[in-house]
Order: sequence, then C-alpha cells, then structure tokens
Amino acid sequence: MRSPPRFDPLMLPRRLTLALVVALAAPAALPATAPASPRQAVAFEAPRELLDYQERDRTLDEIRDFGVTQIRQLVYWRDFAPRPNAKRKPKGFDAADPASYPANTWSRLDLLIEAAGARGIKVHLNLTGPVPRWATKSREDNVTRPSPKEFRAWARAVGSRYGDKVKTWSIWNEPNQPQFLMPQYRKGQPYSPGLYRQLYQAGVKGIKATASNRGDTFLLGETSPRGNSKVVFPLDFFRRMLCLNGAYRKTKKCGALDADGYAHHAYTTAKGPRFVPRDSRDVTLGVLSRLERALDRAGKAGALPRGLPVYLTEFGIQSRPDRIQGVSFPKQAAYLSIAEHMAYVNPRVRAFSQYLMSDDRPRASALNKYAGFESGLRTHKGKKKPAYKAFRLPLAVENYGRTDVLWGLVRQYRQATAVTVQVDPRGKKGWRKLADVKTTGTGVYSLRATHREGQRYRVVWTSPGGKRYSGASVRGY
Repeated sequence: MRSPPRFDPLMLPRRLTLALVVALAAPAALPATAPASPRQAVAFEAPRELLDYQERDRTLDEIRDFGVTQIRQLVYWRDFAPRPNAKRKPKGFDAADPASYPANTWSRLDLLIEAAGARGIKVHLNLTGPVPRWATKSREDNVTRPSPKEFRAWARAVGSRYGDKVKTWSIWNEPNQPQFLMPQYRKGQPYSPGLYRQLYQAGVKGIKATASNRGDTFLLGETSPRGNSKVVFPLDFFRRMLCLNGAYRKTKKCGALDADGYAHHAYTTAKGPRFVPRDSRDVTLGVLSRLERALDRAGKAGALPRGLPVYLTEFGIQSRPDRIQGVSFPKQAAYLSIAEHMAYVNPRVRAFSQYLMSDDRPRASALNKYAGFESGLRTHKGKKKPAYKAFRLPLAVENYGRTDVLWGLVRQYRQATAVTVQVDPRGKKGWRKLADVKTTGTGVYSLRATHREGQRYRVVWTSPGGKRYSGASVRGY
C-alpha cells in the first residue's frame, strides 16, 4: 500500500515560488507548496481535422476553448515535392525555393497557420519523412537513407515560407521507427541514429539559412518510447546519435548538437501512466527520469547543451475498441488527467501534448482493424468520450491507501479562481459538494479525501463570463 505523498516544497526548485493551495476534504488546509513552472505549455495535434478545409476552424475553436496555446503539425516532405515517387529529381526543380513547388501543395498548411495565428495559437512544425523517392540514396522507397543535402534544401524552403510565423521546429517524427526512417539496424547494430544526426543538422541549417528564423526554438529527438528488434530503443538511439558509448563517453569525434530541447513521445500502456517498462532503454511517462539522466550525462560529456528541457510533443491514452493497448472510456479520462499531472509537476518538462481530437478511422482488414490510434477525445464517428471533458478540465485522482489525492487545473483560465469538487459515493445517486477550492494564480488546486471503494469525483467551474463547465466523472487509481 502506498503512503500518501508529502507535499514538500524543498523537493522542487527554489525558483518555483508560487503557492499551491492544498485543501483537505475537511475544512482544515494542508501547508501551501510550490507548483511546477507556469511556463509549461499545452499543445494539441489533430492532423485530420486541422488540414480539412471544412473542419479546420471549428477544431481550432475547440482547441482554444481547452486553453491550449500551441498546435503541432507534421510536414511530410513527400506530400509537397513534385513527382515524389519518381527515381529522378525533376529537371530545373530548386528544392530550396518555395516558388518551385506546385502552389496548391502549400494551401492547407498556409490556411492552418493563418487561422491558428488569428486565434493566438502558436504552431510547431515537424519536418519529416516519408520523402520523395528521388531524394534517397537507393531510390527504392520513400524512407531509406534520405539525402541530407536535399533535405536541407527542403527545410530552407519551408523556413523561407513560414519563418515569420513559426518559431518552434523539430526534425523528423519518431526517427527510431522504420515507417519514418530506414534502415533502423544494420548488421545487428542501430543504424538510424547516425542517419538522423545528419538529417537533423541539415534541417536546422536549412531553416536557419533564412533571416526570419533567428531566435527560433529547435527540438531534437521526437523519439518513440519503446524499442525491439525492428525499432531502436530510445536511449540506444539517444546515445548513438550523440556518438556516446554505454558509459556516456565519446566514441568518435562528434561535435555538440545545437538544440533548445529534447522532444519525446512518452506513451504508456493499458497499465496506466505510472507503468514501468522492464527494459532500461525504454522511456515511457512513468520513467521519464531515465531520459532526464541521459540528457544530463550527455550535457556533461559535451554532446549537448547542459540542462536541456523535455518537450512531450505527442501523447495520448489509447481507449477501446483497441483491445491490446486500449482501456475503457472512463479509465482513459482518468489516466489522461493523471498523465498531465505527472508532466505538470515535473519542472524539467516544458510542454505536454494531446494527440488526436478524433480516433483514427478503422481499417478495412478485420485482423488489423484498429491498428491506428484510439487516443482521441472523440470516437472516429465524432462522439465525445469522457476524455473530452477530462482534457478540458483535468482532475487527477490517485489512491494512496485510505486517502485519495486529487489534483486539478483550470487550463482555460490560468489565473486565480475557484472550483467546486463534487463526490458521488458508491451506492448513492447524484452528486454532492465535497469542497470549494481556490486555485493558485496559474489555475492549479489540490485536495485530499477519504478513500471509499467505487467513489467518484468531478469538478465544476464557472467562467468569469458565467458559463458552467463540469469535468469527467473519475475515480482513484
């Protein structure tokens, strides 16, 4: 049985001095403590809706209503290049010049960036493969050994077109995954880390070649959380990308990579956000400290700038109908809030992100019908799941023996406000007030309650404009 966690301000950096209001279920209050940095951004990724002419504006309005300040968008090089499946590069084509690309290929991204900016939402672009076939060494497919020289030209074109509107960039999506970069292994040894290092350096140089991109944020990594015989383990990928051995010492002459943060996709499993994978080379949310230690050791070795922050640029909780990784709708809602709590109280984490507004559409194959992502806040048909309310008004509840510890965030109103936490005891119908709680100046609150089996909680908040919001019904895990 776990003991209730102590809220000790000495466990947090001294610079984090804002008080965290912690109330008991009884009127007495716990000692005030310091929250994580309010600079932590929340991002959202909804590629299907945001690139749809009909769905874009409505979806951006929803995202803004969540209190989200940034969106992440993948930019697949193959989708923009002329004749992407040809073995030969088109004659006279200048990959570094935005005007050389077919005009209509830019339209969806143009409109998205313009519409997001009009709503005060920042855009993070990830330049990634698949790539044009003619831009690979073997010309066999769209992911094997992309040309760093051609990629640099492509990155310059994107930087030239959007440099005055986009200030956060990353290079490649999940480069330790074979669907984005090949080969992953060669003669039994990880090969993709070296490829990625060249592509990252080329991409950053291409973007920085335009004057409007000075002072931008560049994120290294974007790695997926777990490895196997086909996917390079994230910490193996990390070390080899930086030319470091198992002891984090240089194996060859490699200069330090220029980066402002490390991006990672810390997905967990159906066991919940605090799941601990057995292989020490994996990095899920429950063992994010593994990545933090690796960053510190790499900084000490001179392979990276010291003290790089972590950006969780893609995250979500899988739900049913995925029978392998998916959990029930109520559990998805509960786990999502716990995950955001874990990210928020970690001062090393600079950003947390939700992946998908709606689940991926089922595939035609009966054996592989739900091979996509069911991490959306809506089903693939558009029906809201409990996770929709949970993301809009997070309430994390975790059980520690006889005590339930609750943490919440009014993301829509990052100022001092008040919420009502309600409880629905098992066997009783309807909700009753547990406590009225004041938040910190960043919208955070916390409290404890006596644990009862099956007891559920929810939070109710009324905006300054008079609109009433209620969160999802959650129980402690």
